[in-house]
Amino acid sequence: MEKLRIGIIGCGGIANQKHFPSLSQLKNECEMVAFCDIVVERAEKAAKEYGSADAKVYTDYNELLKDESIDIVHVLTPNVMHSPITVATFEAGKHVLCEKPMAHTTEAAQAMMDAWKKSGKKFTIAYQNRFREEVQSLYQSCQKQELGDVYFAKAHAVRRRAVPTWGVFPDKSQQGGGPLIDIGTHALDLTLWMMDNYKPVSVTGSVFYKLGSLPEAVEGNMFGPWDPETFEVEDSAFGYVKMENGATIFLESSWALNVSESKEAAMTLCGTKAGAEIKAGMSYKTNELIYNSARNGMLMEQKNSASGNIAYFEGGSNAPGVLEAKQWLDAVKNDKEPLVKPEQAFIVTKILDAIYKSAETGKEVLFDKE
Repeated sequence: MEKLRIGIIGCGGIANQKHFPSLSQLKNECEMVAFCDIVVERAEKAAKEYGSADAKVYTDYNELLKDESIDIVHVLTPNVMHSPITVATFEAGKHVLCEKPMAHTTEAAQAMMDAWKKSGKKFTIAYQNRFREEVQSLYQSCQKQELGDVYFAKAHAVRRRAVPTWGVFPDKSQQGGGPLIDIGTHALDLTLWMMDNYKPVSVTGSVFYKLGSLPEAVEGNMFGPWDPETFEVEDSAFGYVKMENGATIFLESSWALNVSESKEAAMTLCGTKAGAEIKAGMSYKTNELIYNSARNGMLMEQKNSASGNIAYFEGGSNAPGVLEAKQWLDAVKNDKEPLVKPEQAFIVTKILDAIYKSAETGKEVLFDKE
């Protein structure tokens, strides 16, 4: 069986934490043959540790894209580069997996969608939390309508003090935003997917720059102190989303918030037949799935637990990152649709962008009905 040849653009944190270890477990299906990073030492290190015998190293992604032997490109760069690199990759005739979020603005995401549709290639966004065991279980329940009509939901992405202090996370010019675009995107993706509802009509948002610039707020941060002088992005953001069918979603996101409980890539669903909640994040040793309903005159709760923590990607063959990579390679090789569809990821970016715009203007953002 011929292996798929993968080129990597961006050899930083997410590449080393998730993509490199995951793809290295699938050596029968693929090989990493090219590595690109603006810091050449990072690309050289990745090629040495994970690359094929003939792996090449680049500092200019345009040079990597000239290699006609490459089948797939993984775009693992800071957010603002997702769109131009993805567009160029489709124009070069290659399949694309892009790290979340799709882009930092709706306009940038639309350019990616347009290029993809012209290319005839496969496209997906790396929302690996969909592959968690308890998430998959709840999704099956939603598909079977076991919750009934889910008309209210909360998307949780709140940390008490876990501001990322590495890379370019506080740099607005490279990331486009803070926790909303970084971890809020996961929670919103999961919630929309569970509801199977991708038709927003309005968004109201609040964005706060409260704790990031306070020297005293860095105390107790899980990843060590950050520099308040260079903290350019929001530390918290919240959104109220109304859907075409009347359903409502509340999204909360923060890297630093004075709360006692941290919930991340988690959600609460309220339906006409039952409710469900996934509890995950740094306050939980294991991810929990809890159903609530009424039975025989009593209110009942059913609890299921799954192993793992969303903050880490290492693990065996059932780790979310490995499962994500495996289904993606299968989609390319066997002409299947990937689990994360570009159209779905586009709506996530559209809503996140609207939250920022609503907070900036102080007005509700309205969308045209499709």
